[in-house]
Amino acid sequence: MTSAAVYFLLGLSLLLATVLPHVTRRLVISPPMVLVAVGMAIGLLPLGEGVSLEPEAHRELITHVTELTVLVSLMGVGLAIDRTLDLRSLRSWRTWSPVWRLLLVAMPLTILGTALIGWWVAGLAPAVALLIGAALAPTDPVLASDVQVGEPLTEDVDDPDGEDGPEADDDIRFALTAEAGLNDGLAFPFVHLSLLMLAGGFTLLDTGTWLGWYVLGKIAIGVTVGVGAGWLLGRQAFRARSDQLRLADTGEPLLALAALLAAYGAAELVHGYGFLAVFACAMRLRASAHGHSYQRAMHAVVERLERLLTLLVLLVLGMAMTRGLLQHLDWRGVVLALALVLVVRPAAGYVALALLPRDPDREGGLDRGETAAVAFFGVRGVGSLFYLAYASSHEHLPGEPWLWSTVAFAVIVSVLLHGLTATPAMARLDARRRASTTSG
Repeated sequence: MTSAAVYFLLGLSLLLATVLPHVTRRLVISPPMVLVAVGMAIGLLPLGEGVSLEPEAHRELITHVTELTVLVSLMGVGLAIDRTLDLRSLRSWRTWSPVWRLLLVAMPLTILGTALIGWWVAGLAPAVALLIGAALAPTDPVLASDVQVGEPLTEDVDDPDGEDGPEADDDIRFALTAEAGLNDGLAFPFVHLSLLMLAGGFTLLDTGTWLGWYVLGKIAIGVTVGVGAGWLLGRQAFRARSDQLRLADTGEPLLALAALLAAYGAAELVHGYGFLAVFACAMRLRASAHGHSYQRAMHAVVERLERLLTLLVLLVLGMAMTRGLLQHLDWRGVVLALALVLVVRPAAGYVALALLPRDPDREGGLDRGETAAVAFFGVRGVGSLFYLAYASSHEHLPGEPWLWSTVAFAVIVSVLLHGLTATPAMARLDARRRASTTSG
């Protein structure tokens, strides 16, 4: 690929990143759908002949690019959530009820259901079946923007478009956003379990060690580091004694990126889950001064970077699809991906939310329609690609080409299905909510 072609593609990419969110806002298509289609079209052009797009040849690069994309997205959704979590308040915990249900019930059921299909239908070894279940289980924070909360609400900024209205932080969007922020880190224990099984020597006697360290220990470290980093940076940004150090007054929004890198790096250095640390840091930083316009400025910087990284990943994914990424896909992978998106996740989500439900008239409660929407819109995306790249760079994976084709196909199915249904479904639910509010 010549340098002129590279510059052309970069310019086209930046143009798409700028225009697409505005063009597709009122359409029944999503920016990810357009980006994948454009990537497929580019892949058919003779611009990159001789350039290998096989994921097995670029494991480390894929790991780092998808890792950074997920991290930036986690910081963005953490800064966008307006519903605080007061650890000392039982009422506050209850307003997060749908999130805990999705994390503690729906996600393990999704991992188990997908792993069973991988083992029984696809004939995968138990460790590999568990890996694909863990990789495909998390709701993605990158590609789920159509069903997530919007920009942070502030006290001193008016929204002329009305996007900060009652629906901006409704229970549906809040549940999916918070789930996406937390479940990426919670998928890691099962990824590690699959790697321990692949390495050999893991027995039932080792289960206690896995639960104590990979589940409880690393999660606790990640959350603690993230909350601590968010508290320190929030105190410095909003309440520093020196005017020069009070970044909220100077308006320097790059603090969000500094917080992201610091929280992730610190958590990984002490062997905690960095994804959880970044989300916890963003949440705590947001809680430092909830209505301050600086929150929106930080979110805007993160959102722009996320948009560019997402565009890069989806364009390359589309190019790879027309360059042989799906050549190892067979009926087993199709069945697994469709079962996950159409059956396993919706069923697991509905069971988690409908069992002993919270009163829909109270904060954190969902009616039947809202429960069905939250259960259905479990978007698969960049996080799944990261987990597979991470695992393949640490252990030899039997049937790795098939795994890449299947995971990529699952992501594409989710992009198309959820992209087509998100806008009309959310518009219908928002209209029903406004009508209910008006009649009440």
